[in-house]
Amino acid sequence: MKKGKLKPLTAKQLKPEGWLKRQLEIQAEGLSGHLDLIWPDIRESKWIGGDKDGWERVPYWLDGFIPLAFLLDDENLKRRAKKYVDAILAGQDEDGWICPCEREERSRYDVWPAFLICKVLVLYYDCTQDDRIEDAVYSAMKQLLAHISVHTIFDWAAARWFECLIPLWWLYERRPEEWMLQLATILEAEGLDYVKLYSRFTFERPPKRRYWSQIDHVVNTAMALKCRALMSRMTGEDPDEFALHMYQTVMKHNSMPTGHFTGDECLSGDEPTQGSECCSVAEAMYSYEVLLAESGNGFWADLLEKEAFNSLPATTTADMWAHQYVQMTNQISARKYPEESVPFNSNSGEANMFGLEPNFGCCTANFNQAWPKFALAVIMESKQGLAVNMLVPSRAEVERDGKRFCVRVVSEYPFRDEAALEVTAESPVECEISVRIPGFVQHAWVDGKEAKPGSCVSIRKIWKDTVRIPVKLKIEGRLVDRPHGAKAFIRGSLVFSLPINAKVRALEYIRDGVERKAPYCDYEMLPDSPWNYAFCSESFETEFGEIGEYPFSPQDPPVRIKTRMVPISWEEKDGICAGVPVTAAALGEPEEVYLQPYGCTDLRMTEMPFLKIYTYLAQNGKKYYTEFKS
Repeated sequence: MKKGKLKPLTAKQLKPEGWLKRQLEIQAEGLSGHLDLIWPDIRESKWIGGDKDGWERVPYWLDGFIPLAFLLDDENLKRRAKKYVDAILAGQDEDGWICPCEREERSRYDVWPAFLICKVLVLYYDCTQDDRIEDAVYSAMKQLLAHISVHTIFDWAAARWFECLIPLWWLYERRPEEWMLQLATILEAEGLDYVKLYSRFTFERPPKRRYWSQIDHVVNTAMALKCRALMSRMTGEDPDEFALHMYQTVMKHNSMPTGHFTGDECLSGDEPTQGSECCSVAEAMYSYEVLLAESGNGFWADLLEKEAFNSLPATTTADMWAHQYVQMTNQISARKYPEESVPFNSNSGEANMFGLEPNFGCCTANFNQAWPKFALAVIMESKQGLAVNMLVPSRAEVERDGKRFCVRVVSEYPFRDEAALEVTAESPVECEISVRIPGFVQHAWVDGKEAKPGSCVSIRKIWKDTVRIPVKLKIEGRLVDRPHGAKAFIRGSLVFSLPINAKVRALEYIRDGVERKAPYCDYEMLPDSPWNYAFCSESFETEFGEIGEYPFSPQDPPVRIKTRMVPISWEEKDGICAGVPVTAAALGEPEEVYLQPYGCTDLRMTEMPFLKIYTYLAQNGKKYYTEFKS
């Protein structure tokens, strides 16, 4: 069985620091840390003996809540996580069946949650070393083999078959048995063949047609990016080859400037008023983390950074008490759209609202995994030592040759252009520390020596006492081309947007027995500042500020870009701006404006045209502005 290039550390070995720790604290103080107290689908789930949802929602929530509890070393959160794990283990049938389902219902049961809950149990073991977990996962996997040998997997299990390989390979490493390889083979044979699909399908969105499909469901797509990388453990194939092809195919027609892809249920084209589902962001991040571990390719770390610093914080409020089902690149309101104006392929008009469970509740449970798992991917173990994948503040403490040593990343990256590694060894220890240089910087220096962007700089020596290694980056902002003649401004891993002030109205009500009550209610956000602008200057000045209580605060962003923009004519209907402006004519003088990180906005304009303008004075003294065709 082939192993990956890098091995993720556990929550015991790795701890977030600085702004990243604060982000996890915000998550614990917000919706994620309270779902088991306020949301019936978690609080009264069949997984713990209740009568509410007994499918994916508890496993989804635990997939983030467990690492959150242990990364923060919070005894209250850990106790509550254990309550759920205890109930799940106690509810497992003698034959190994682990999902809350009557025996006579098994033949009709979509076994996707069985994959997911076993993945969660493995995660819990990594945090606790609970000796009950191995036998429980062993029994569940053995039973699953017997079950799918008779009842072929279907629906979500068929689309997400490869997710089962995560707990299966964990089990195989601990107690390898031939039937486990048979289970992997059967899962692959019965599941959706993404390789064949992506060899013959373009995934270009059907023009103006509402549709729904498993084959290009956006969350399935985000998950499937890692399908062959996981199978490569058994087959020995290149873990990167298919993932790179799949990503490029998806992005050809469905791209966002954040590096993510659109999908309001299914892939949705490249207009800036198309959205992308919150779950797809969380699952794409996890896929990139797996791909990074399996292949060591820094390309996936670049994408992971862009997701974590842009798409992820933009899909929640800064206090993480509310989230969207769908975020838009150009989002001038977050409200319930009238049915006749809904821009989405298959979502309802409330999918764009911030709230407890807008549109569907899956994202309410699933967004919880994104920040904790990102924190666990910052530093990984290599065969030679430790690999610093992201320059965000963290600390890893591991043992090498029986000696303990610690690597700290001291930084405010990505809100600053520098960091430092502090390596501490109480006793001399020889190993390699490597640091990835982001691929989107222009220049970099590690310990005073120039390093190539996109490379991995390795330092092997005998470490003793504390050694500080400075890392400096030169990052230049630039306008990048987007479809439909638009531009977007990107600086390093951060996409910048024109922020729109929001008039916020809290909506408290009860629907289907579920209460929305502040702060976990729904929120309507309407624009309270102009948004119809075009770029008109090539001068962009970076201004750094303090990182406040909320790192991704729309009111107090830690970095801004000063430039000049010009107002233009741009149509809007029912809170949705047109995909492109009607005309390119400017409506007034250029104005000094500030852009701020995409992740530090609730309402925003990101993809806008660029106008080179000139003026002339008419006889009546009125100025006119016209686009200059360069």
